[in-house]
Amino acid sequence: MLTILGFAMIATFLVLIMTKKMSPIAALVLIPALFCVAVGQGAQLGDYVIEGVGNLAPTAAMLMFAIVYFGVMIDVGLFDPIVRGILKFCQADPMRIVVGTAVLAAIVSLDGDGSTTFMITVSAMYPLYKRLKMSLVVMTGVAATANGVMNTLPWGGPTARAATALKLDASEIFVPMIPALAMGLLAVFVLAYVLGIRERKRLGMLTLDEALAREPEPETVSAGTGGTGGKDRLRKGAAASASAGGTGTGSGASASAGGTETADEDDDAFQGLDPNRPTLRPKLYWFNAGLTAALLTAMIMELLPIPVLFLLGAALALTVNFPHMPDQRARIAAHADNVLNVSGMVFAAAVFTGVLTGTGMVEHMADWVVGTVPDAMGPHMAIVTGLLSLPLTYFMSNDGFYFGVLPVLAEAGAAHGVSPVEIARASLAGQALHMSSPLVPAVYVLVGMAKVEFGDHTRFTVKWAVLTSLVVLAAGILFGIM
Repeated sequence: MLTILGFAMIATFLVLIMTKKMSPIAALVLIPALFCVAVGQGAQLGDYVIEGVGNLAPTAAMLMFAIVYFGVMIDVGLFDPIVRGILKFCQADPMRIVVGTAVLAAIVSLDGDGSTTFMITVSAMYPLYKRLKMSLVVMTGVAATANGVMNTLPWGGPTARAATALKLDASEIFVPMIPALAMGLLAVFVLAYVLGIRERKRLGMLTLDEALAREPEPETVSAGTGGTGGKDRLRKGAAASASAGGTGTGSGASASAGGTETADEDDDAFQGLDPNRPTLRPKLYWFNAGLTAALLTAMIMELLPIPVLFLLGAALALTVNFPHMPDQRARIAAHADNVLNVSGMVFAAAVFTGVLTGTGMVEHMADWVVGTVPDAMGPHMAIVTGLLSLPLTYFMSNDGFYFGVLPVLAEAGAAHGVSPVEIARASLAGQALHMSSPLVPAVYVLVGMAKVEFGDHTRFTVKWAVLTSLVVLAAGILFGIM
């Protein structure tokens, strides 16, 4: 019964958000609460939610301070040279813009943090998509899929979890997988090229001058992704306007800080990053670059917990770049809406994961899935694991899959002579799809900043992410990796 109810709860949630009957944050809270009562465990709902919140609190803290830190870095101009290079390559060609989105997302993903990747990618590319009237779900889909492939880096999470769960060395899992993952990344670039050609045929080719002459589309607020505020400022590439008091909050923040510029007016900054915004700190460029490099190095070396690193980094970045208190308050206010939206979504997801885990649904679902594998498939458990990683990492957290399901699959494989390391490598195949899961907090940063409905993003992205994951799995089999 718990198995059926677990699948029913997930299906209900997905149907409601994809048909836009409920916002994601409401569905993440109300649907699991109703199903918790339905299984007769309503009295334990509070315990499940508190436990879920406790488990996700470090993630929420990490996202909050990461948004502030990288938001400040965007404000002060750290990423301007990279963005200018990408934009110079893109010009006003839709195909180049989509390919540039994939390349930028893949490069920034090297830091292992999805929220950072999406913040920088959307900040740089959003003005181009808006000005050329390109499909924003193409941007979110390509960025999420590219980040999903790169999420398999040893410091990205899944590889480390697989190594820990099966008591293996992370390099033993990851290094042989590099050719298969490279094929997956190549598949993303090919996908970006195909989608870009499709957008080019739909919109036509423009020169940069013609693109600048176009009227930008008016902004619309998508249900479930929050309103204007810090997201607008980030999304427009931190094009800052003078706020009340002259501190230069961003376009979205100007509405709340007394500014008068509208989002449409800010869209005129076609370059994506306003070269004259008052928050720029060119004299501190190398300090900020060094601070960011040190932060990412400490993250990779695990010198401190990631939330602590971003907390310290955000405090130091604000203090050095904006030593005056009014300026610091303005920067925090500029990012506050995005922080609140994302952290709220994370805590709402804690209700979903808390109920799914606390009631035992996820355990029964995993046992049922593993039990449906025929004995004849035993010698091919690596392939089975790769195929199962697609739905399982989409419908449950990486922790649930790698610590709960993967050991069972590895034990079943060992009984048929399949080594645990092959099972571990195969388990990485589904990460391209995992990054668009409603249980991944970073995806809400992506759709929120891009002002895309989560349901629209899901409908567009899932099929391409599944295809990319299958390419990784097929390449792994072809190269004899698994």
